[in-house]
This record gives sequence, structure tokens and C-alpha cells, in this order.
Amino acid sequence: MNVVIVGAGPAGLAAAEHALRAGARVTVLDQAETPGGQYHRMLPEAYAARRPERVQHGRAEFDRRRRVLSHPRCRWWPGSTVWAFDRVENKVHVLRGQSDGKGRRRLALVPDALILATGAHDRTLPFPGWELPGVYTAGAAQALAKGERVAIGERVLVAGAGPFLLPVAESLLGVGAEVVAVLEANPFSTVRKGWSAQSWRLAAHAGKAGELVRYAAALARHRVPYRLGRAVIEARGADRVREVVTAQVRADWSIVPGTERTFEVDAVCVGHGFVPQPELAVAAGCALDDGFVRVDATQRTTVDGVFAAGEITGIGGAVTAAAEGAVAGCVAAGGEPSPGLLRARDRALTFTERLATAHPIGAAWRSWLREDTIICRCEETTYGELRRAAEDTVCPGPHALKLGTRAGLGPCQGRVCGPTVSELCGGAERHHRPIIQPIRLGELAARTEGEPE
Repeated sequence: MNVVIVGAGPAGLAAAEHALRAGARVTVLDQAETPGGQYHRMLPEAYAARRPERVQHGRAEFDRRRRVLSHPRCRWWPGSTVWAFDRVENKVHVLRGQSDGKGRRRLALVPDALILATGAHDRTLPFPGWELPGVYTAGAAQALAKGERVAIGERVLVAGAGPFLLPVAESLLGVGAEVVAVLEANPFSTVRKGWSAQSWRLAAHAGKAGELVRYAAALARHRVPYRLGRAVIEARGADRVREVVTAQVRADWSIVPGTERTFEVDAVCVGHGFVPQPELAVAAGCALDDGFVRVDATQRTTVDGVFAAGEITGIGGAVTAAAEGAVAGCVAAGGEPSPGLLRARDRALTFTERLATAHPIGAAWRSWLREDTIICRCEETTYGELRRAAEDTVCPGPHALKLGTRAGLGPCQGRVCGPTVSELCGGAERHHRPIIQPIRLGELAARTEGEPE
């Protein structure tokens, strides 16, 4: 059995481990040069870190990475971009090499089973000034801190929604940045209701409590205030961000008048949860539910031989992703998952539900917007242009809206603005694209290695 796994984060590595246990030959691909994904991001080898496992959130995960990728039946392909999937020939098309470099090798794989563990990226809601230099997504700020030991600024404000803000703040403090505050947009009542519901089930997530204590201790040690029910509603500056305006918001995220407060900063990182990256799943023909890949109890998608695990099936964190990956790897390799493996996955999935309830996106966030607020940064499409296009009865529908405003047609192909455009005016549904990732014309015309001329 030949199993190909796309993505080397917690879900992909767990899938590889359990597929190997079931006797399969495994190929693991990832665009990054080092495995681990965002959660287990490592410093480059050139840094010669004395204790790299500290960045890996524990020795156990670090050891698993080495154990899996050094297995004789495992091939590890770093720097690999899956740019297309041929449904007819069941062929995965891959480019190996730096994504912005020349001379990438064009290869193809024909797996017996394909596991998609492509993860998710930050969701950032637009606000006036969010396009200014110095405004980062929370994930980008953490990636620079964990992967390069670089701080995005000297005085940084961390804001948005969800527990991911806490490790981001910890990472920034660890590289010498001054974190002026951490702001959670949801009020205390919403967060408490989400986490306290069915409290007897919290025992299954005891490890998260330890993480929370560590993050709280780090904030307290550096005297960083943590505020609930407060959000960034504007960034100001000429050449780059110089200050941000925050305000108290209600449970629906509408602004409470008169509560505005300004912070002087040279950087701000914002994150409002995560958006799945299902482009490869869509290319494979997998069905989606609310943007997430639909899977059954054994992580099978709606396409034979294709499995999915991790954040593309639901946002639940590294533990949930790994639990799903373990089941997917076992079943994809022809094994039968043990009851214990399934119970661990099901327990982890309750965290996904709790997370969504405790840290929702309030519907009134659009009240932060102005007519000239940019929504699509690639094409500089404003909120006013989108709203007028959506109200135009002459050219109705999402396709006409895209063509008329170009929202989602820029270099990112809607990955950043897509969820926002969809929520504002229903114009960003997922379409199958024959080419999933950017590829040069010369690479497209080149012959695939191993195929006859």
C-alpha cells in the first residue's frame, strides 16, 4: 500500500506514523523545508539550536518527527508544492524546490491512498488601515518569531479572537518585543459560556489547562494586560502603522460608543480564527460543508481513496488534528482503527465544538467598515465598491460581482479576502481550479520526470 500525505503538520505526521505502523509505504510532502507545520515550527538548521525540541512543544513531538521521517518506508519531500490533481489518472502533480526559485523539478505520484492534511491559515477581518505596513496576521507574527527569531516590532498589540492569541503573545515576548496588550473581541460572558458548557467533558482536555497556565504566567511576568470584549477597529499611519484605535464591543461585536482608546505601536498582529485550505480537496472532487472538507467516521472524504484530517475538516487545534490524522493514516493503509484511537479522536473533536462556541465571529463586525475600507488587498477593492456591486440588480450573482469588482481575483486568489467577501455579499464560493498553486509557464510546459517524451 502506497500512501501519499500532503502536509507535515500535526495531522500529517500522525497520519504518517499510523500508516507506517499498518505496514504502508509513505510519502510525506510539505511546502516548508522543515516538518511540524505552524504549531511545531522549527528554527532553520543553520541556527544550530541547542534544544530544538522546546520550539516543538515538547520532546515527545520532536522525537515523533524524527522517528517517522527517518523510517525506512517513509520518504520525506520538503519544499514540495502540489500544484494539480488529475482525477482521471489519480495522479498528484508536484514541483520540488523553493516556491519562488527557478529550476524546480516536476514530478508525479500515483498513490493507492491520498491523505490531505493541508491545514488552515489566519482569518483576519478587515478594518480601516489594515493594509498598512506593520499590520500582520497572528500566524505571520508567530512564524517569524518561532521560525526566524524575529520580532515584527518593538511595541506590538495582539488582538482578535480565540486562544491562539496567547501563544502568539508568548512567542513575541520570547524574541524581545514589548506586547502592550492582548485583546479578545468576545466578552467574558460569551467565552465563559463556551468553555463552561458541559464542564465534565473538560477533563479530556486537561493538557490545554497546563498550556493556559503557562501563557497566563508569561503575560503576568511581563505585565501584559489581557482584555475581553475589546477589538481593534482602526490602524493609523502614513508610511506604516503608528497607532491603533481599539473599542469595547458587545457580544455581537458592535462598537460601544465612547469606549475608543488609542495605542501607540509600531506593529499590530490580528487574528480572528482560521480558514481551511481546501483547494487540493476541491480539485480532487471532495464535497465541502461550510468550507470544510466533509469526512465520515474514518476520515474518508466523498472521493474513494482520499482522506482528510486536521484543520481542513474543522478548526480544533494540534491535538484534534493529530487524533484525526492517526485515524486517517491507519485506515488509508488498510488497517482497522482501534476503539481507543477512535475514542481519542472523538474526545478531541469536542474541543472543536467548544472552541467555536467560546470564540465566535460577531455578525456586527462590519460596522467597523467605512466606504473606503479596502476589503481585497490584492485588487484594492473597497467596501463601498463591493456593497454597490452586490446591490446592482442588472448584474446579480457572485460571478458578476467578482468580475465587476475583481475581489478575489488577485495573486492570493481569494485566500485572504474570500471569507470576508462571501460574508458581506456572497461572492466567494469555492471553484475547482485545474492549477491549485502558482506555477511558471515553463514549468507547466516541462516534461514530468520519469514520463516518456
